[in-house]
Amino acid sequence: MSDQLNFEVPTMAELIARGEEPEILFWVGCAGSYDERAQKTTRDICKILHHVGIKYAVLGTEESCTGDPAKRAGNEFLFQMQAMTNIEVLNAYNIKKIVTGCPHCFNTIKNEYPGLGGSYEVIHHTQLIQDLINEGKLKAEGGESFKGKKITYHDPCYLGRGNDVYEAPRKALEVLDAQLVEMKRCKSNGLCCGAGGAQMFKEPEKGDKDINIERIEEALETKPNIIAAGCPFCMTMLSDGVKMKDQSQNVQVLDIAEITVKANGL
Repeated sequence: MSDQLNFEVPTMAELIARGEEPEILFWVGCAGSYDERAQKTTRDICKILHHVGIKYAVLGTEESCTGDPAKRAGNEFLFQMQAMTNIEVLNAYNIKKIVTGCPHCFNTIKNEYPGLGGSYEVIHHTQLIQDLINEGKLKAEGGESFKGKKITYHDPCYLGRGNDVYEAPRKALEVLDAQLVEMKRCKSNGLCCGAGGAQMFKEPEKGDKDINIERIEEALETKPNIIAAGCPFCMTMLSDGVKMKDQSQNVQVLDIAEITVKANGL
């Protein structure tokens, strides 16, 4: 990761070897590690952490899947094996606070690890960005102007309806002086992009329309310049929908971290 950044991203092992501890652990997640599009969001979260001077680290090769896909697929045995392996690593490093780049990782570590012996303060990266804005450490200055641009935000299921995190991503957009517009189905009435229901990984069930097309049609009804996302899987489903509607030249799909980095010129 560090080879595409102008600063080093420390691993926990490296910090501990230097006798140091991080303020926060950045849990990158599988998509953020291996998916090329999501890797850009990962680098942008690192840029934000580096810019504001938060002492952080990643697990690097010591991070493995949270077990979320196994649990959602009904394989509780595999989930617990994966979760307990991660918890052993996290507890061995005495981790107290974790920021995730993925709502699925956020939900699993926050809500399902405590029952297996892994209790941490867990936040999503949009909550981190909101906190940094509230503390005056991020001001949406010195970078790209979003003034007058129309932005609509898609609520990821495991961030919004799963954990009632609705305001943090919207606060991160409000500082841009952009025009925020809501889709007909938003917040607690939001519509899944389909990824959380595994539509990203298999052929869709028989029906009239793919769910990500249904969602992107709602988004395009707002006539946005940008569709904002906070989940790597939503990013894929929404981007595919924009392409299928032949709107790639007119509408960008960007993560909140990417927008923040652009606005701050990081």
